[in-house]
Amino acid sequence: MSNWTADDVPDLSGQTIVVTGANSGLGFEATRVFVRKGATVVMACRSTDRGERAATEIRQLEGFPTDESVLDVRECDLGDLASVESFADDLLADYEGIHVLCNNAGVMAIPRSETADGFETQFGVNHLGHFALTGHLLDRIVATPGETRVVSHSSGAHQGGEIDFDDLHHEDSYGKWEAYGQSKLANLLFAYELQRRLSAAGIDDTVSAACHPGYADTSLQARGPKEEGSTVKLYAMRAANAVLGQSAEMGALPLVHAATAPGVDGGSYIGPGGLFDMRGYPEPQRSNDRSYDEDIADRLWTVSEDLTGVTYDFDALADAGTAGEAGDETGDEAASAAD
Repeated sequence: MSNWTADDVPDLSGQTIVVTGANSGLGFEATRVFVRKGATVVMACRSTDRGERAATEIRQLEGFPTDESVLDVRECDLGDLASVESFADDLLADYEGIHVLCNNAGVMAIPRSETADGFETQFGVNHLGHFALTGHLLDRIVATPGETRVVSHSSGAHQGGEIDFDDLHHEDSYGKWEAYGQSKLANLLFAYELQRRLSAAGIDDTVSAACHPGYADTSLQARGPKEEGSTVKLYAMRAANAVLGQSAEMGALPLVHAATAPGVDGGSYIGPGGLFDMRGYPEPQRSNDRSYDEDIADRLWTVSEDLTGVTYDFDALADAGTAGEAGDETGDEAASAAD
């Protein structure tokens, strides 16, 4: 494909899209595109105050009334499994259909800390929080009529990642970039394994895809230096962003493409196709060989279920998908009768 942009996004009227980390950076830019094209976006944010400010800004930028309901800000702290479950329960109570789940939020290269559940923060937020969230919502996603998608946001940093099953939470040895690489590799292993399990269950209308933004100039890079209290590293990161980074609008395009473009295959990996895959327009790519290792993916899946307490029942999911298709057909028949 060449020069695919937000203008190529199809009409999204009637769709509900959930975006984690929608209040800033790539999630913010993707949310702008989704609502511009007619979707209702549930903005899953750790801070609802920041989420509401972001929603107000999006309404202003996109010319929506201040009370426009297409943006629904809700609290979801991916570093707290109880918060994730509460968010999912409330969402399921209020929305009959979920068309796209964008597992976008993340932290990058921060000093070692732990989530509310005792997980190393980068692994806990970037992978385990999204694993749990997807598990809570997948039944509704599969049951929603039409094609639905789960998109996992990874990074080129997965290239240096390795799943250390003997020290997943880096209690024995911690390197902030090693931990980040592990979490981003885990995102890909999860996305591809989810697609394999959906396919094995005969679930054809729900697609699991992955993406990466290349090098995008966002606030994500600044969190690590700020938490370290390093002014030198903060200014160095800002300089690198200014020289190497593409805009957040461009960096969000792989996510937007994976979520909305027609013909995205299950197991796809979308990223910018320019210099060193760091910038440019989105295209299908291939991640590293380790990310496609089915044995590692299967083991990570089992460990993730054990750690989060969230299990996936694909037989029940297949039944939910069949029920959704039956409901869609019944609606079509009723519409035909009305005509």
